[in-house]
Amino acid sequence: MAYNVDMTSFTSRLDAVLQTYQRLPPEIATIAVNFSKDRFREQAWLDRTKHPWKPRKKVRGRSKRRSQTLLVDKGRLKRSIRKIKATIDEVIIGTDVEYAEIHNAGGEINKTVNVRSHTVKSHRRKAHTRTRAGRTEKVKTQTVKSFTVRAHKRKMNLKIPQRQFLGESYTLIRRIELHTIARFRRALR
Repeated sequence: MAYNVDMTSFTSRLDAVLQTYQRLPPEIATIAVNFSKDRFREQAWLDRTKHPWKPRKKVRGRSKRRSQTLLVDKGRLKRSIRKIKATIDEVIIGTDVEYAEIHNAGGEINKTVNVRSHTVKSHRRKAHTRTRAGRTEKVKTQTVKSFTVRAHKRKMNLKIPQRQFLGESYTLIRRIELHTIARFRRALR
């Protein structure tokens, strides 16, 4: 007794599984990068629950910041998060920005830095009166004085709070698992 077996269906599914297996690491890296960038938008770390970042201290006077989002001024740190390695064995995402580690893990900075000499401008508004076309009016004028600050040393004692945006997360692992399952199911159809 002999059986006639058609192997084309089996081999085509096997090829689809192999292709999925090879395409999966870059897709997982993209999921991880997007998850990390979402931390900046939400301003919170997401593991099993959301852990909001510690808010910024109040700034006196006018702020020179372009953005109200924590850890984002020009967006260099957020843009620098990328896929470093994506192979079948491992997927690594990260950043090359030097201050990323202290913001991600938190910590203290205790050191002395040299400050170069520089010029500082001081703006002062004065109110005075003037007569124009027969009537007196109050006018504010601005005077600018510049001062030169000599070179000196400054002690830095900073405590940087942890505002995690990279790392292992239950939610991220779950998203990767669901994506992987969906991709293999699609390959086996």
